[in-house]
Amino acid sequence: MDKTLTFFDLRRGMSARVLELVGDQVCPRLVELGLLPGTEFKVTKVAPLGDPIEIRLRGFSLCLRREECGCLRVQEIAKPPGKKGSAS
Repeated sequence: MDKTLTFFDLRRGMSARVLELVGDQVCPRLVELGLLPGTEFKVTKVAPLGDPIEIRLRGFSLCLRREECGCLRVQEIAKPPGKKGSAS
């Protein structure tokens, strides 16, 4: 079952889909960068202290600070059964 999360809950290797942008200050910069509702992405890197975080979407990598992404609500995309992660 897919889980609803905030951007703060994401960890390396997780795949997610943007559900909505919420809050008083919806992040126009994130919309400009392509993080629209329905966009799928994968977390590729997380800095040692957890900030920034690198995601891969639409064929490019994007590094974001967690505080910039507080307005994002995402849904974890479950891995298909039997699919193992690759060693990178």
